Amino acid sequence: MILLDAVYINNSGGLVLLKYLISITQEKKLDIFYLLDSRTKDYFNNIDQKRISFIKNSHSERLRFYSNNKDKFHSILCFGNVPPPLRLKAKVFVYFHQKLFLEIPSEFSLKEKLIYKIKQLYLSFYKNNCDKWLVQSQLMQKQFAEKYLNKKLDNICILPFYPPLNIDTVKPSRIKDSFIYVSNSGPHKNHENLIHAFCEAYDITKLGSLTLTVPKNDFVLNNLINEKVGLGYPILNAGFINREQLSQLYFSSEYLIFPSLSESFGLGLAEAIDGGCKVIVADLPYAYQVCRPSLTFNPYTKESIKIAIIKAMNEILTDSEKTISNDIDGLILLLSDNI
Repeated sequence: MILLDAVYINNSGGLVLLKYLISITQEKKLDIFYLLDSRTKDYFNNIDQKRISFIKNSHSERLRFYSNNKDKFHSILCFGNVPPPLRLKAKVFVYFHQKLFLEIPSEFSLKEKLIYKIKQLYLSFYKNNCDKWLVQSQLMQKQFAEKYLNKKLDNICILPFYPPLNIDTVKPSRIKDSFIYVSNSGPHKNHENLIHAFCEAYDITKLGSLTLTVPKNDFVLNNLINEKVGLGYPILNAGFINREQLSQLYFSSEYLIFPSLSESFGLGLAEAIDGGCKVIVADLPYAYQVCRPSLTFNPYTKESIKIAIIKAMNEILTDSEKTISNDIDGLILLLSDNI
């Protein structure tokens, strides 16, 4: 039996990937048991209750589960960056997709920096409980090897995957000069620079619109958005939206603008290209792992973002192209071969 351990996944892009991965394992009828965060119950209530356990996402709860079930599984996939807290006989794969375990942005508060430093130490302490690491890009492979494995690449496999857009539910209606940024919030996501840059560009052009997906519980960003809307700027915060709404958003927008300062993968880049958007992205290494963008900018300055927005609306940009593919079948095969 396979164990899929995703205790440390409960929101954002990780949850999107997890839902897709579980849907495929269910479709393939794999002999699999799911260990999930208790906060995700509503997303996975269709799974046979004999094959799933929801626990608190804590070290102690996870350790208790593995102590009680250490001989039950032949193959384990930890889909949450860190290995089991015990060394097991089973073949253990860890899907590593959190860039913050590699480098902590300077924009983080002292508290946030301390939290991720502790998480990095935790990963380093338990790294030998993993047999093979799985990552989403060559850049992640290189950086992970340098930080945790003495630059050795042997036990790191590149297996990117992401869910396809729900094209069948979409009514294509591309809106001219429309910009979207599909992302959760966080200091490294760089929303503030984008919002200010868009407003400065709008002051010059009086053109364009910006749609964001900032969670409603991010009061600081929502207050900034509401302030700008009150001043007459065409900014919409859609908040958290489902896959059907997300697909419609991509197919109705002309540009994805992506100012993030740190990404393990950049799921939105691949999705946007599938949705026919032209990608305008930070000139940072993660972007080129996923696509050949239509336009880039320096994400650290509002001026550079503003210039890119104005340029997009005044020039004909080349189409963006993906440089990665969906390798979900390779991931499933890897797990199945180790039963």
